[in-house]
Amino acid sequence: MNAEQEAIILREEVLALKKELAEYKQMVKDLSAPIIPSIIPETILVPVTGKLSQERFEMIISILLKECEEKAIETIIMDFTAISKREISETAMLGESIENLVNSLKLMGAETFLVGFTPSFTQELLKSGLTLSQDLNTFLTFRNALQYLMKKKGISFA
Repeated sequence: MNAEQEAIILREEVLALKKELAEYKQMVKDLSAPIIPSIIPETILVPVTGKLSQERFEMIISILLKECEEKAIETIIMDFTAISKREISETAMLGESIENLVNSLKLMGAETFLVGFTPSFTQELLKSGLTLSQDLNTFLTFRNALQYLMKKKGISFA
């Protein structure tokens, strides 16, 4: 095999690796904010797991804004049950990122419910300067948020 043939083979391998990397990046993006339909119409559940960073929040916001537009989502229930202090990469950005998330979705006409804050996550939120406003809908559990939403929408299951 001559040098030209080796270069062609290496170029093809690099292209294949770039394609594979792009597929893995898309997979990570898809898994970073899995969207689960709810029993309540126009409502989705988004369980948040793994490391929280500014970049990750921006990606989640982008995914949810697109979902709201495409599927006329009215309510997003964000579940932070799996997040502990060690999953937070930058405490300072945490409160601002959550506020940006809630405000962005609000501009799209969607209401956001935040659930599953552990004591350590709550402490980190307060350290980060999260503004506790009346617009911030928080619940201890996903079930509590669903019960509140059902009552608000006049939905009952027999």
